[in-house]
Amino acid sequence: MASGIPMPEPLCLIENTEEALVVNAEALEVLSAIDQPLVVVAIVGPYRTGKSYLMNKLAAKEKGFSVGSTVQSHTKGIWMWCVPHPEKPDHTLILLDTEGLGDVEKVDDKSDIQIFALAILLSSTFVYNTMNKIDQGAIDLLHNVTELTDLLRTRCSPDFKEAEDTDDLVSFFPDLVWTLRDFYLHLETDGQDITPDEYLESSLEPKAGSNERIQHFNLSGLFIKKFFPRKKCFIFDSPANKKKLSKLQKLCDGELYPEFVQQVEEFCSYIFSHSTVKTLPGGIEVNGPCLAFLAQVYVDAINSGELPSVGNSVLELVQRENSAAVQKALAHYDQQMDQKVQLPTDTLQELLDLHGACEREAMEVFTKNSFKDEDHHFQKELQTLLDAKQDDLCKRNKEASARWCSSLLQGIFGPLEEEVKQGIYFRAGGHNLYLEKMEILKANYYQHPRKGIQAEEVLQDYLRSKQSVSDAVLQSDLALTTREREKEEVQRKAEVERAKLERLEAIDREIQRMMEERERFHQQQMRQMEIDRANLAQQQRELRMEQKRRLREEAERQKAEAEAQQRRLQEQLMSLRSSASRRDDCILL
Repeated sequence: MASGIPMPEPLCLIENTEEALVVNAEALEVLSAIDQPLVVVAIVGPYRTGKSYLMNKLAAKEKGFSVGSTVQSHTKGIWMWCVPHPEKPDHTLILLDTEGLGDVEKVDDKSDIQIFALAILLSSTFVYNTMNKIDQGAIDLLHNVTELTDLLRTRCSPDFKEAEDTDDLVSFFPDLVWTLRDFYLHLETDGQDITPDEYLESSLEPKAGSNERIQHFNLSGLFIKKFFPRKKCFIFDSPANKKKLSKLQKLCDGELYPEFVQQVEEFCSYIFSHSTVKTLPGGIEVNGPCLAFLAQVYVDAINSGELPSVGNSVLELVQRENSAAVQKALAHYDQQMDQKVQLPTDTLQELLDLHGACEREAMEVFTKNSFKDEDHHFQKELQTLLDAKQDDLCKRNKEASARWCSSLLQGIFGPLEEEVKQGIYFRAGGHNLYLEKMEILKANYYQHPRKGIQAEEVLQDYLRSKQSVSDAVLQSDLALTTREREKEEVQRKAEVERAKLERLEAIDREIQRMMEERERFHQQQMRQMEIDRANLAQQQRELRMEQKRRLREEAERQKAEAEAQQRRLQEQLMSLRSSASRRDDCILL
């Protein structure tokens, strides 16, 4: 199952009521959740032959499908048990247990044929469970397949392009596994031991003779061999002592005959290893939703009294599944585009690139979920729908760009329009100011990102719509500029005269300043001359006083030198006198 959690117990798939067959909605819901390939094993046979016991063993459970212990049939309709396949990863094993054929409590055996047909239609391995041996009654019961030749005809729809002969129908039939319960014969022919498979083949071989009974037998065997080319036979000994059979479900393997336990193991091993995935004509592998659909279609056809057609069913399934694949691909495309695309795009190519990437993903989703779209009808339908979505997306992208750009222009140029209303530009030179402001606002507009493919066209439309405003500003500018220039000329001349007068006054002021400066300079010179004369007189006085001082100092110096000279002469004289005295004294001595 998709969730990896097996069903805890079987569930009725198709209920056999007194009025009609009814498909169980809960069972369809369970099947719809299984996205893995299905190996479908259905068991059919007379009631009270131990079918449910074998199915429980295939489910690896001691309990599950109802195992009766009386002569009353327990299973009504078809019961389903979905379990993980024990040997094939990522596959689900579907076990279908059917109500017993030939139940004496039934009013008629019409439901037997319907259950028999449904088991073949829905299974990939068909287990035919009978008692004791292969006899005429068992072969006649299985001979219902001859009636299914019409019941399952494929020539119901001219649009169904598979082969329309019996060989194609045979390819749809499940493998046949014939199980013989409580087998008591010795497998021997002409003194030679034979296998169960050889026993089955020999039981279906034509018999010599031309009477009606032999012809009927031969016809039954012929059809069984024709429609079930892949056959297998298993024989089972009695499970246990007759007294224990009423409690068979509760018996452990140790309480059963070893031969029976071994035979059940071999049966289960064969089913697990050899049963194939349920496949429809054209190689379509069946998953849970597909099987649920087939069950409902076949039951509806049987209840309506029509013959369920494999071809029509496959065709309807192809149409339904491929239509669903188209819708799934479109949903994936829409989801991816919603996530990746923000309208408006900067360029058309950006949008086309995103569309192309999501389109390829959508095609991959379709390819993964579709089947048997041999003429590419649904792929072409998907392509047409994707092309329409591209066209619609381009249209919406263009509209989104126009809306966004219009809104952006209103926000950018709105203040300018308000200034125009206020008359700010209706003055001399206003037109140039208006144009300058327009260029600034246009540059601002161009700088905004993601305006889309309508950016330039919307701008030019807006500028064209405002051309009358620009013209009005220009006319006002021209009229006001002429008067302004005349006024400016008068003002200019007045300014020139005023400038002349100001220059003359400035010259007069400069002359006056120069005269005053000259007078100040003269006065300064006179004062300086007086100061210089006074300084000179003072210098002369100081010079005379210095000369007098120097003369006094020279006289005093000379006087001092004379007195010093005189003192030196006196000292010399005194020295001479002393020397003479000493000489005289010496002489006297």
